[in-house]
Amino acid sequence: MMKSILTPLVLIAIAASLAAGASTNALPPSPSSLVELALKQNPELRFYEAEVGAARSMKRTAGRLAPPEVTGSLGQKQAHERGGRFTGEGVAWSVGVSQAFEWPGRLGLRKAIANQDVALAELGLARFRNALAARVRGEAHALAASQEKARVAREVADRYRALREVLVQRDPSGVTPQLELRILEATEVSLRRRATESGLSAEDARLTLNRLLGRPLEEELTVVLSDTPRPAAPRLSDLLAAAQTNNFELRLREVELEQQGFRLELARNERWPSVRLGPEFSEETAGGKDRMIGVGISFPLPLWRNNSSNIGAARAREIQAETLLDLARRDVERRVISASRAYGARLDEIAQWRPDSVQHFAQAAELADRHYRMAAVPATTYVELQKQYLEAVESLLDTRREFSAAAAELEELTGVSLLGLR
Repeated sequence: MMKSILTPLVLIAIAASLAAGASTNALPPSPSSLVELALKQNPELRFYEAEVGAARSMKRTAGRLAPPEVTGSLGQKQAHERGGRFTGEGVAWSVGVSQAFEWPGRLGLRKAIANQDVALAELGLARFRNALAARVRGEAHALAASQEKARVAREVADRYRALREVLVQRDPSGVTPQLELRILEATEVSLRRRATESGLSAEDARLTLNRLLGRPLEEELTVVLSDTPRPAAPRLSDLLAAAQTNNFELRLREVELEQQGFRLELARNERWPSVRLGPEFSEETAGGKDRMIGVGISFPLPLWRNNSSNIGAARAREIQAETLLDLARRDVERRVISASRAYGARLDEIAQWRPDSVQHFAQAAELADRHYRMAAVPATTYVELQKQYLEAVESLLDTRREFSAAAAELEELTGVSLLGLR
């Protein structure tokens, strides 16, 4: 009996340990997985989602008539004949219900404005999600590049230190060995500084990513970059046409312009007043009982309101919206052209590289280190190879990061998927 109970428990314990080991040995996240996580956990998303909810709530009441109003009065009445003789007294009261009726078309305009508010809120949410994805992807590439730069710089600096310790143990007689020793020492100091700067850049990117992901700022994070395909950029005319249709900034400006048009029409419509209409009932019981049933109507005077100031202000805001839309179009065109050229330039630069260029530089740096220890390679060649190895790695990482940034900017501006990241 005990054996039959323990067997499942042992299996459960083994499965739990295997799961723990699998989670411990899990691969670092990729930029795409970080983007998915940010779109679920970013705390700022709640602000834009609440804005959409608020706009939709206002939309439900924008097209409704104002609620009816109830009016009433109560008093004491004394009745006298013409000669002044008192004939009786009693209660006099009245009650009425009135409903405000807007001028034709006014409710439709208010509802149209509320619909535009919803569209603006939804576009704001979509634009933030799009910008958040691009920001997370960019910071992920920056983190991976900075971490790799810091690792290579420390690797080369450690190589200099190990070699310097070997040279110190030798006989440093003569000017050349002493000068070589100082060259190695100075180069190591410079490399340590570069490693520190890269490490600080990686730390800044890690803090930014944790903030965007809604995670504790001090949580460790490492990113693995996959070798994504690098297609040629579409034609510039196609990118510009796509931007005119898909760019969130332009869509927002277009909705704002349309909404200002509705506001201008509403200001013109409000030159005519609303009218209140409803039944009334009154009763008097002084010297008899008198009752009256009728219909009441009320409206402000004069009927034609001078609304030129509001109309002028609405027209001015419409002109402003038109200007902002035109400026946004020019700015988007400029950014699309710049990003397209950057994308093509980085793509051409990457195409010139050999796939194993960095590996060959690393092998050459190790070979120079071994032969310098045997005095078969001069110090200048050794130092130059180590620097070239580090600079080649940095150039490769920077170019890849700039290529990804240009691709992300093009996708954000045009809505066209270039690297299959959407």
